[in-house]
Parts: sequence; structure tokens; C-alpha cells
Amino acid sequence: MEILIKAAQLILSLSILVIFHEFGHFITAKMFKTRVEKFYLFFNPWFSLFKFKKGETEYGMGWLPLGGYVKISGMIDESMDKSQMNQPAQPWEFRSKPAWQRLIIMLGGVTVNILLAIAIYIGMLWAWGEKYLPASEVKYGIVVDSVAYDMGLRNGDYIVSVDQEKVDDFFKIPSRIILDNAKTIQVVRNNTPIDITIPEGQIARLLKKQSGEFINARMPFVIAGFQSESPAEKAGLKPGDRIVSINDSATLYFDEFKNMIPRFKNQTVELGVVRNDDTLSFIMDIPETGLIGAYTNPSSHFVFHEKEYGLLAAIPAGFNRTWKGVGNYLKQLKLLFSPEVKAYESVGGFITIGSIFPSTWDWQAFWSLTAFLSIMLAILNVLPIPALDGGHVMFLFYEIISGRKPSDKFMEYAQIVGMILLFGLLIFANGNDIVKLFK
Repeated sequence: MEILIKAAQLILSLSILVIFHEFGHFITAKMFKTRVEKFYLFFNPWFSLFKFKKGETEYGMGWLPLGGYVKISGMIDESMDKSQMNQPAQPWEFRSKPAWQRLIIMLGGVTVNILLAIAIYIGMLWAWGEKYLPASEVKYGIVVDSVAYDMGLRNGDYIVSVDQEKVDDFFKIPSRIILDNAKTIQVVRNNTPIDITIPEGQIARLLKKQSGEFINARMPFVIAGFQSESPAEKAGLKPGDRIVSINDSATLYFDEFKNMIPRFKNQTVELGVVRNDDTLSFIMDIPETGLIGAYTNPSSHFVFHEKEYGLLAAIPAGFNRTWKGVGNYLKQLKLLFSPEVKAYESVGGFITIGSIFPSTWDWQAFWSLTAFLSIMLAILNVLPIPALDGGHVMFLFYEIISGRKPSDKFMEYAQIVGMILLFGLLIFANGNDIVKLFK
């Protein structure tokens, strides 16, 4: 069921993005009285799921969910329809329009994707506001995994800054380290400021980690509730109790308890517990699983920053969030060419994209991810690769600057080369996904 929910969110998100992207080309073409022959969601080799014609345009839905397209008269595109190009140019065709109009038509899709991201962020901020955990509120320090440990971080450290720049949102520290290819992390350890130099190769390891595995906020083990047949509940513990020791060995924090308790499988232990202002002892039999059937509530230990937005305040905030999103994604693309980081090894296809959606339907997460994907789609489409919008834009700039238009035969070959490159990238990305499934 989780896979179906993730897949449904991915398909809905991609459908929204494709429709808006192609609408950007459609509406700008109509502005300049250029005929649009087809407007399709998804590709339709051999057959369409449905189609209908209204005016001069055929609207439909294909069966291959790899994108979508509008077929503009007099343009060499992914349809590779060369018969039309062998006929005399007509005034309603793309090739008959001035270069500046063709440039606007080709940029219409990415422009609408950026505007869509802005609109989504405005709506999200207006509806839900903003909530995050300030790094300054992580009052018990951090818990680290093996990658963070090898970087030089330790359990209980308080992260102050990255490359001497303060990070407000605690959960954005890993992305800040990755995107800025950080060299140092400033922490406070045992009340002493320490400057940690990140060893070579550690950011490449961090890039492969799942969200939440690198560092987490440290917290005490205050019981929030029990699972069924809980050994802890049977022993007499209650919600609100704080576990502080096992057999006189201090476990002041949840991570310390979690790491120590498996040592006592199938044994009887004495737990030290603070209840209100009293310190109590409880005798408990630890089962084979090493679990005591109690859980804590992380959000109860920290003060999250919450900010509400009216519509007027949400508008500039939405623009600002989109601008930051564009900058962050450009940094991600830059990492692909870094031999040290080796980000290309983490490039993924549809499985990777689908996996970032939550396993339960969450509209706030859905719209946040859709806005991010809209920015990603805009930037990828404007790359100067033939067969992408950016390839057409590149040739149009050449025409505007040089005054010479590339021949139809050249554009045809460029389109073929571009499509080969795109299919190669598609195979590489989805191949990475398949390899990860077997690791």
C-alpha cells in the first residue's frame, strides 16, 4: 500500500508539472498566433488513452508517463515530423515567426514552472505557515552516525555554524554541508568551542545517506507511551517517566539507552527512573528482542519555530523561497561535476523521485515536493542540450547574435543527438535505481 501511495503522489505531481509546463509553450504560441497541433499529457507512441479535438488542436493523454508535449506547427521537435518541414513555410508556423517570438515560446514552459513553484510556496505559507527546529533549540546536543563521527563530530556536540556561517534550521545542516561543499564545522564540546575540518571524501559519503541518518537532535528518554505487551509497562513504568540508568550505568539520553539495552537480552535489569522529583528503581526482564515496548515523543523535547503568514506577507516569502530553491538546485548540478563528491553516483530516476514522497498522503509534503520538482524541471529543461527547451534557446541566441538561422537539416540532426543523450541519461539514472535495489 505504501508503494501505491508513493506512486500515486508521484504520478499526480508529474501530471501537474507536465500540464503546466506544456501550457507555458501553448499559451505563448497562441499569443503570437502560432498553430498548436497537439497538446498531450504523457507520450502516446502507437496509441492514446483518449483524445479529442477542439479548434485546431488535438488534446489527449498518452500511456507512457515520461513527460508530455505540445506539437507546434513548423517546428522540429521530439515528434521528428519532417514532412511538414518540406513544405513552404506558412505564416502560422513557428519557423515563420521572428526569433524573439520563438525565444519566448521556447522559454514559456520553464517560465510557467517557476511561476508555479512561486504560487505553490505562497499558498503553502499562507495555509500552513512555516515551522522548523532552530539549531539553537537543540539543547541536548546531537547524535551522530558513522559518517558524522568520521567527520569529527561527537554525540553531545552543539553545532554552531558551518564554514563560520550560522545555520538557523537544524534539519538543513546536512544539505548546507553538501551544497556548499563545506570545509569546516564549528561546534561546542564540553563547553569548549572547536573548529572541525571535514576530511576529504566525507561529503561524498554523506551524499549517499538517507535523511535523518547523519545527525539527529539528542533527547532524554521520557516515556510518551507503550506498545502492546510492553515489558516496561508490566514493570510499573508510566508515561512521563524518564529512564536515566541501567544497572547503575548512566543512560541520560535515548541514544545511550538504545545502544546499551541490547546487551541485556534475556536478562533481568534494574532501571533507574525519574518520576516527578523522585528517583525510583524498577526490576525488568529484557526479552530476546532487546526492546522494552516504550517510546518517546521527540517533538515534546524541543521548541519549534512557528510563523504564520497573511497573504500579503506570503507573496514575497514565496518568491524568496523559490529563489533559494533555484540556487540550491544549481549547486546540486554543480556537484555532479565534482570528482571529490562524486554526486553522479547518487543520481536517480523515477524510483528515487518516488521515494522522496511520504508513505502516507500528506498534502503539505506533496505540495512542497511538487514545488521543488517544478524548479528542478525548469532548470533541467533550460540546459543547453538539443531536444530540451534549452537547446532550442541556445540555437535561437546564436541566430539572434549572428543573424544566421541554423538549417532545418542541422536542427534535425541536433534533435536526434539530443534525444540520444536524454535517453542515455534516463537509462543511467534509472539504472542507478535498479543497482541500489540489489545493494
